[in-house]
This record gives sequence, structure tokens and C-alpha cells, in this order.
Amino acid sequence: MVDPYADDAERAHRLSRRVAQFMERWRGRIRRRPWLNTVYKVLVTTFGGLIVVIGLILVPLPGPGWLIVFIGLTLLGTEYHWARRLLGWLRRVLARFWERWNMWRAARRAKREAQAD
Repeated sequence: MVDPYADDAERAHRLSRRVAQFMERWRGRIRRRPWLNTVYKVLVTTFGGLIVVIGLILVPLPGPGWLIVFIGLTLLGTEYHWARRLLGWLRRVLARFWERWNMWRAARRAKREAQAD
């Protein structure tokens, strides 16, 4: 069986390099003007914090609450190291959760198949 998503990681890496280069040039222009840098940081903090709060409000409701929280942390992570660290930690926790979830489902499926035989 051929995995149709095998080269997605390489494509995402190429795209992220281009985005990172663009962002580095753009941030360089903003940093040259101290007042613009302050305005930019205030806007990123305000919007990022607002998006995180909205996402946390939406978590118990049906819908993409956690996705919105991740988007807000990604926005905050463009300016704050603590947000990047928190986002990395959340990604690791989420990856472990999905790994355990998939193992649990596979074990449950195997148990059901063993009972059916």
C-alpha cells in the first residue's frame, strides 16, 4: 500500500522555509522603526491573547476550540519565547495522546476480532 501523504512533510518544510524567509524580512523592516515595532508587538499580543481566550471559551463547546487556542499561541509565538515553548509542549502532549488513543483503539479492535473468532 502506498501512502498518499508520504511527501507532505517535505512539502510543508519547503513552504515553511519560504514563509520564514518572508517573515524575517518583514520583521526586519518593522524592527528598524522602534515605534512601529511597539505597535506591532501590542497588536500581536492583543490579537493573540484574544484568540487564545476565545478558543478556551469554545473548548467545552462542540467545535474547533483547541484548534483556535493553537492558532492564538502560534500568533503569540511569533513574538514571545514562552508561547513557542508552551506550543511545543502542547504539540508533544497532543502527539502522545493520539499515539495512546490509536494504540487503545488497535488493542480494542484486536480484542473484538479475537472474540469474534
